[in-house]
Amino acid sequence: MRTQHFQPGAGVGLKPQHFSDALECVAPGLWLEVHPENYLMDGGPRLAWLEAVRSRHALSLHGVSLSLAGPDAPDAAHLARLARLAQRVEPFLISEHLAWSRAGGSYFPDLLPAPRSGEMLQRVAAHIAQVQDVLKRRIALENPSHYLHMEGHAWSEPDFLCELARRTGCGLLVDVNNVHVSAANIGIDADAYLAQLPGEAILEIHLAGHSSDGSLPGLLVDSHDAAVAEPVWALYRALVARIGPRPTLIERDGNVPAFDELLAERGVAQDILAACEAPEAVS
Repeated sequence: MRTQHFQPGAGVGLKPQHFSDALECVAPGLWLEVHPENYLMDGGPRLAWLEAVRSRHALSLHGVSLSLAGPDAPDAAHLARLARLAQRVEPFLISEHLAWSRAGGSYFPDLLPAPRSGEMLQRVAAHIAQVQDVLKRRIALENPSHYLHMEGHAWSEPDFLCELARRTGCGLLVDVNNVHVSAANIGIDADAYLAQLPGEAILEIHLAGHSSDGSLPGLLVDSHDAAVAEPVWALYRALVARIGPRPTLIERDGNVPAFDELLAERGVAQDILAACEAPEAVS
């Protein structure tokens, strides 16, 4: 199975309004992440543009529709299209979510939670194995954000993720904002959660902003529509100080600012990564 190697650095999520800016950008180490579902066609201007950007910058594909925790196996036709796209643009990483969004042929416009049971562990592991067999590469699995406490889990989430990585060889995509949001909403300890994740399994990190729901005081929403909050930066600094630099994405899906503003926020992450690589940061 092929594993893509990439020099750790900071990237941004690519938006259509930033296509020209991204193509012309010469920031050292910049990489870009896209949702592959937007590029699964066989040709046309959108795919041609993505190939042009790929000629300048490394890409990561971050899927939202494989429904790895769903009752049905990943859709074979969709997976074949994803494999063709990966062969075409050669991303350094493909990632997906620990969630489900499809059942009985119907798709739901959300990433839905699943119980962390032994049965679910076997199901998700089988689905990951199928995806990796078709793609012929290791994928990374992202931790979800939580809004309600679910009863009946047999595994803690860090243990569940680690066991999936052990059984399937997949890596982890650690969304630090999701950990912070979940900690606020269901009362987990964010520092303890991150401390349980082994550094060797972590292939990528996501950072994003969140918002508050005025109708439910104290509830945080993983909205990706604001700058990264300071508590999330603090968790991130502690994480990379422990595990070392990892490719890190600034996610912004709402209230998207100008490309230069995104690059400035990306620069904060890049500086943190560079500090981890400095000789004085090595113990």
